[in-house]
Amino acid sequence: MKQKKIPLRMCVVTRERFEKRELLRIVRTPEGEVKIDETSKMNGKGAYLKKTEEVINKARKNKILDRALEIEIPGSLYDEMLEKI
Repeated sequence: MKQKKIPLRMCVVTRERFEKRELLRIVRTPEGEVKIDETSKMNGKGAYLKKTEEVINKARKNKILDRALEIEIPGSLYDEMLEKI
C-alpha cells in the first residue's frame, strides 16, 4: 500500500520544515485582519510558526511575522498564540 504524503511547511523564524500539524498558522485575511488559523483553511496570506514559546517570543522581538505578512501584528495576538501552545 502506498504511503500518504505528509505536507511539510517552513517555520518563518527557524526556517526548519515540519509537518503542518506541528505548526501554528497565522493569517492576514483579505480584509486586513490578522488571526490564528486553527483549521489551516482560512483565506489569506499565511505564515507558519513552530509551537514553542521560544520561537513565538523571537518572532515578537524581531518582528518576523510583521515582515512575512506585510502588516503590523498586535501584541495581543502573540499572547493568544502563547495560550494556544
